Amino acid sequence: MWKELKPALLITLVFTVLTGLIYPLAVTGFAQALFPRQANGSLVQSAGRTIGSELIAQNFTRPEYFHPRPSAAGSNGFDATSSGASNLGPLNPALASRLKKDAAAWRAENPNYKGDIPADAITTSGSGLDPEISLANAQAQSYRVGTHRTGGRDKVLALLQRAAKDRTFGVLGEPRVNVLELNLLLDKEAPAVR
Repeated sequence: MWKELKPALLITLVFTVLTGLIYPLAVTGFAQALFPRQANGSLVQSAGRTIGSELIAQNFTRPEYFHPRPSAAGSNGFDATSSGASNLGPLNPALASRLKKDAAAWRAENPNYKGDIPADAITTSGSGLDPEISLANAQAQSYRVGTHRTGGRDKVLALLQRAAKDRTFGVLGEPRVNVLELNLLLDKEAPAVR
């Protein structure tokens, strides 16, 4: 019996060490050596302290800031430990009700914008933590943000264009802007009107 068990135990031990210790340590070492910023969470620093990650949305609610997409992550949204979508299908009455409520709230926050509400202004992303919004969403919010920033909407739009990112490799995705990065740029170059 020992003759049959010994190889099985040795193989289990060898693969446990290889896949449970050596491989993760090697991958972590390579990541730290080649991409240290990304391996450590793409953290954003301001005034010498960490204020967030460029990969995870934060819930900005004050009128002088651009707001991210709504979040279904966690019971109150924006919970990075509970990433995920609501899984409500397009014909679900609960989704239709939430979208109507969110559209009314969005209109109340952005009364100077008269166009169609951009889809990503009231819909959640698959993770519920998407750090970016479409340029259409940002431009629609620029009316509100511009009334609360020095330099007005023109300054806000100029900073928005500076922070905008084009399609990845010129073809993937849509033009977009990272909300945290844009709000930090606003604080630096167009302070809030007090």
